[in-house]
Amino acid sequence: MEEPLPGDYWTYEVRDEITGTISATRTNVVTEVTPTEISARFKILGTSNEGFNVYDRSWNLKSSSPWKYSPNDGTGIRAPLAVGKTWSFQSDDVNAGNGNIGKRSGTSKVVGQETLTTRAGTFETFKIETSYSIRGVKDPTRKTEITSQTWYAPAIDHWVKRVFVSRADKHLRVNNTLELVEYGRKQ
Repeated sequence: MEEPLPGDYWTYEVRDEITGTISATRTNVVTEVTPTEISARFKILGTSNEGFNVYDRSWNLKSSSPWKYSPNDGTGIRAPLAVGKTWSFQSDDVNAGNGNIGKRSGTSKVVGQETLTTRAGTFETFKIETSYSIRGVKDPTRKTEITSQTWYAPAIDHWVKRVFVSRADKHLRVNNTLELVEYGRKQ
């Protein structure tokens, strides 16, 4: 696995599985790498929607303005990956803009190894299934439940596909598939 470097990028098509349409094309570009963090800016192509994310070195999200995740959001990996490996995570999700706080808890499991082909190429991946819930601190009766499947390719130190399903109070809100269409390293 190569270390991430400033200028590395991954472009994903986001497919809304409810409507069956491509809802966005998103590019993430690494801006800085420290011993403990990876900073990346993102842009939704064709829009003015852009932002900035900070990850730990295992691709767990630590902040995405206005949200901060303490210690992280738990959606990254736990190296070394091996089929059958499981891990749990918990975090506080704090929205600095409106003061909302959520308590997150979940688990991930490496369920297999698969060869996956996207428009960006063919990759040897680990398939990771993750499920977690978020309860509001102000109103703990409100609950969001998320399940995801991630195909992580160690050769490019990133995921090549991710299926994300979110239910709020048992109602389906989001069912998206992100698929890698292009990636590269700064030349």
